[in-house]
Amino acid sequence: MARKGKKDFGRDSREAQTPVQVSGRSSLDGRSFLYVGGRDCQVAHLRQIASSFGAELIHHDGGLREAVSRIDTVLPSVDCVFCPIDCISHDACLRVKTGCKKFGKAFIPLRNGSKSSLERALQTMNERDNSR
Repeated sequence: MARKGKKDFGRDSREAQTPVQVSGRSSLDGRSFLYVGGRDCQVAHLRQIASSFGAELIHHDGGLREAVSRIDTVLPSVDCVFCPIDCISHDACLRVKTGCKKFGKAFIPLRNGSKSSLERALQTMNERDNSR
């Protein structure tokens, strides 16, 4: 019996992680986001989270291997930019902030590079957009 409870708990926690959708669609459907910085090992998970909201996530490593100047070429094509403030260089963060102002894009700093931090931000955006 205890084993069944564990199974149910796992299913319930997965269900809680799915985005709230109105009319079967998320308000983030078709939107694209740039995620600058973070941990390379989490990029696939972050893309999966964005995908669960119907959005595309483009990742830039913040200058570890990719040129920071590439941020300028990606910015015009995205809807907003996420930056985990604990996993990004000062140079990359400044470049993103400046570019967001230049192109009129939303800049959303995340408390940290965790998957749940991005998921909370997307959930908040989705709820805000659905309440309009």
